[in-house]
Amino acid sequence: MSDTSNIASPLRALPYFLSLGTVPLAFLAMGFGGLWVLAMPLYCWTLFSLLDAVTGLNQNNPATDTPEDDLFLYQLLTLIWFPLQLFTLCFMLWFVPQDGQLNLLEKVFLFIGMGVMSGTIGINYSHELMHQKSKLERWLADLLLASVLYSHFRSEHLKVHHLYVGTPRDAVTARYNENFHRFFLRVLPESLFSAFRAEKAWLARKSKPWFHPSNPFWRYWALQGAMLLLAYALGGWMGLLFFLIQAFTAIWQLELTNYVEHYGLTRRHLGDGKYEHALPRHSWNAPHRATNWLLINLQRHSDHHYKPDRRFPLLQTYPEDEAPQLPFGYPLMNAMALIPPLWLRRMNPRVRAWRRQHYPDITDWSDYNAGRNPMPVGAP
Repeated sequence: MSDTSNIASPLRALPYFLSLGTVPLAFLAMGFGGLWVLAMPLYCWTLFSLLDAVTGLNQNNPATDTPEDDLFLYQLLTLIWFPLQLFTLCFMLWFVPQDGQLNLLEKVFLFIGMGVMSGTIGINYSHELMHQKSKLERWLADLLLASVLYSHFRSEHLKVHHLYVGTPRDAVTARYNENFHRFFLRVLPESLFSAFRAEKAWLARKSKPWFHPSNPFWRYWALQGAMLLLAYALGGWMGLLFFLIQAFTAIWQLELTNYVEHYGLTRRHLGDGKYEHALPRHSWNAPHRATNWLLINLQRHSDHHYKPDRRFPLLQTYPEDEAPQLPFGYPLMNAMALIPPLWLRRMNPRVRAWRRQHYPDITDWSDYNAGRNPMPVGAP
């Protein structure tokens, strides 16, 4: 459905700024402890899912030819996030280890909550920023990823995932019947090695060795090392441990979302290692209004893969005959993914229905299910 309202209106942009609510919650949690340490996870995982139930679905699509200047407020949100997140994290690293009022469990949960913030919002904003052309935005993406020790995500996402999504060459496309816990253990090393191989191959095409200074991994390692030193300088060894808890939580949150976004969806193999072009049907779509506010339209993932250079306010949603639909927004789907029997019972029938709808000529899915290059079946 076409959206004729003014996307440049501050009222249209304002709901996306609700993500900033996590910042005061972090300071309230540090000040009061107790159940307040659960405030950030409840805000990100529960509140917006409840708002989905109230606000429903947003099936409207903005005009894709909207001028860049009309998107200033949306861009501003992604530009200001890194200093806000860094300030919050640094204050927490300095304050929490030395605080005598909080017990150890409260301190751990504070940094788990910080990881929910930096994973749900920070990595998501870095994803938006890394797809843009300006050096400032790409640097902010690098800084956000370094703050969770996952800098290689940029290389893996841009040079592997977007090229090979829905194929065995993409580590973060979850296989049919693969539960999240197996996926997580598999994807942590595979995505790192995949990203490094992609950069090494890129340098080889320019007749340069992997250790050439232009390899972005040098920048990744330097920024991550600086973040570790900063954590130690602010909080000592305890601060460094808490920083690692925060980073692990953020990475876990990212890969949980990656698992949901493409579970069981595959592109047709055309032979000779070639696949059909990535289409909206190769990503799960979720038009749930409130969680798309929090996640800056990440759930319109079908369009993001179809048109990766679109800024988040212009991403389109698709009807069921063009893109597979998730029953709930990402927070609820992520929670479901943590319970494999529940996930498989809910999602496997949807994958099978998707296969019948888009690839009725393919009768043997064993190779696709196992993540192997299948023999080409039927006409492309």
